[in-house]
Amino acid sequence: MKRERLTQIVLVIVGLLNLAVIYPLFMDLWHSRWLLVQKNEVMPMFMSFFIPVGIALLVAARRPSEHRSMIALAAWWHICHGTVMAIQTVEAWSHGVHRNFTDVILFLVIGGVLLALLPAKQKAVEPVLA
Repeated sequence: MKRERLTQIVLVIVGLLNLAVIYPLFMDLWHSRWLLVQKNEVMPMFMSFFIPVGIALLVAARRPSEHRSMIALAAWWHICHGTVMAIQTVEAWSHGVHRNFTDVILFLVIGGVLLALLPAKQKAVEPVLA
């Protein structure tokens, strides 16, 4: 029971962290910052992926065992995101651009924790024949 409660707490925290990008995303879109300042049309589209993942994790927090595949998807999404960011960071360093590894570590840790807390597979219930 303690493990399920811990899983619920982690899912709520990670879900809220994913939803935290709503404000910066809104501000970027509202002020066309992505176009005028960053000249990067990919950033708002990329940030929008966090929102449904956050919502799904908050929904999964109610009954984690029923949303095992969603939790696994979110875990692997965070790990893949962290891996891509790690490659970009190493590439930036090789070109003399200093970039911090903090966000890389954060995403990899989040993905690892979600995988570690992944609920066990439920056994299929055989139908009772009358």
